[in-house]
Amino acid sequence: MNLSASNIKEVADDVISNLGYFLIDFSIRGHDKNTVIEIYIDSERYISADDCSKVSRELNSRLQSLIQPEDNYRLDVSSPGVDRPLKFIQQFFKHLNKKFELSYKQEADTKKVVARLIEVKGETLKFLLNNNEELIIIFKDILRAKVIISFS
Repeated sequence: MNLSASNIKEVADDVISNLGYFLIDFSIRGHDKNTVIEIYIDSERYISADDCSKVSRELNSRLQSLIQPEDNYRLDVSSPGVDRPLKFIQQFFKHLNKKFELSYKQEADTKKVVARLIEVKGETLKFLLNNNEELIIIFKDILRAKVIISFS
């Protein structure tokens, strides 16, 4: 396959953003004759199978024009899943009122808390701690934010 990781990322980013989603991550594995391209997308709302199919069709069409006829690849497009930390502030909107495991910078320290997201405003996120104290964090200070899955 004559596509480099940077070319794939550039094409994927363009297709995904034009369709109203954003690229969370991608990976390439396998070898030239049996390559697997995995693309993870997200948006401000939940991602459906139809969303993934739409991105897959458009991205596959764009990749077909760039590869050699003898190259063999499989394209997998999916949402990042609940086990992955959030990377973009736009991902937080759909998780209002959900609990998070957070690691963030506060001056020279790294803090870790469990808190419920109650507001997203600009680059500022407001969380409610278990003791009902509010915690305000600037997005750039978040080191890791993962939604806690609850079955209750």
